[in-house]
Amino acid sequence: MATGDPDVFPSQDVKQSTKPLVKGMASPRKAKITFDAMKMLDPCQLKPDSMEAERIMNVLDETAAKLEMSSLIPHVIDSLDRFADMLGPEITRNLLELQELSMEMECLLASSGEETMRTEKQRGHLCFLEQRLKCSIRNVLRLFLANPSLPQALRPKVGVGDSPAEVFVRAFGVFRNFMLERLLTSPVEEEGKIQFVADISLHIKKHTEAITALQAKLAAAIQSRDDEISKKDNVIKDLKTRIQDLAKDSKISFQKIKEEGENQQKVELQASQNRCAGLQQDIEQLQEQLTALVAEHRVSELALRKRKCRLEMEIWNWVQKYDTDMAEKQAEYEEIDAAYAEEKAQLSLLTEKHALLLPEYTQIEEERKMLQEKEEEALRELNTKNRAAARIQALWKGYLVRRLYRPKKKKGKGKKGKK
Repeated sequence: MATGDPDVFPSQDVKQSTKPLVKGMASPRKAKITFDAMKMLDPCQLKPDSMEAERIMNVLDETAAKLEMSSLIPHVIDSLDRFADMLGPEITRNLLELQELSMEMECLLASSGEETMRTEKQRGHLCFLEQRLKCSIRNVLRLFLANPSLPQALRPKVGVGDSPAEVFVRAFGVFRNFMLERLLTSPVEEEGKIQFVADISLHIKKHTEAITALQAKLAAAIQSRDDEISKKDNVIKDLKTRIQDLAKDSKISFQKIKEEGENQQKVELQASQNRCAGLQQDIEQLQEQLTALVAEHRVSELALRKRKCRLEMEIWNWVQKYDTDMAEKQAEYEEIDAAYAEEKAQLSLLTEKHALLLPEYTQIEEERKMLQEKEEEALRELNTKNRAAARIQALWKGYLVRRLYRPKKKKGKGKKGKK
């Protein structure tokens, strides 16, 4: 096991020192860090390789577990009623006994602290209480170790926070990791660490030199910027001077323009007054002409008014006549409308009667038509029979006549032959 100062190579400080000191600046030469060197600096990657180291680490782990349990005991005692069901009767009884012993110890220390000299009896009683308190704590820890899940269940409910006991537990954890690192560090690894730290120091030195050079460049850039700013300030001063001169010149020119404007205003005012006088004379002449025209047209206006009155009277008479005629026409229209309504009612009655009689009339017409057709048929048949009878009679008469005259003809023919 290598020896040395334990504060020389803390793993966290070494990791932080590997970060670049100036952002955006590349180091001149990267250090050659092997995986073995990083493994040496990381305690989580280390495992004990000897029985003695394992025993030491087991003792430290048990001590850390007991410390964590011990940090829970005061908080559990303060809320013993809340955790009684979870702890069980045996642990609760031991915790109550521990609470009583603690209170008795505090009372004894408070009473004996007031006196400068302690008697042998008080010292013996104090030692006895101390032994009992230690035994009680051992019993409680033994019960907690017999049930490992109980402290894990109590820790989130208790809420230890940043109490001194918790701070001591975390510090002991750091001490445990440091001891593990020291136990597992060989002389070769120690030399590797020293070389690694030397390389890092070299890098830091180079980075510091680079920072110094950059600071010099920055100072030069700031100086050049200040020179440019001073030049621009001079330019601004010149521009301000020119602006002031320009303001004075503009004021003088404005005064001249104002005087010229006032003179021109006076001239134009005189001309305007002359024009106003001429226009006033024209107005008076036009007023006289207007008076003459008004007197001239007043007679014609009177004649037109009389004509207007006469036309209005005629229009009123025509309106009255129109109203009278329209009243007469309205009365006549009402009489005609009444007669029309009466005739319309009669027409509706006749239409209804016609609608009722129309089927009968149609039937009668059909019967008449059938009778007429029958009469015409009978007449045609009678005419046919008459013609047939006449022909028969004529034929018969002809036959009789021929029969009557046939012998005479034969006799006549005989006589002629004899001659």
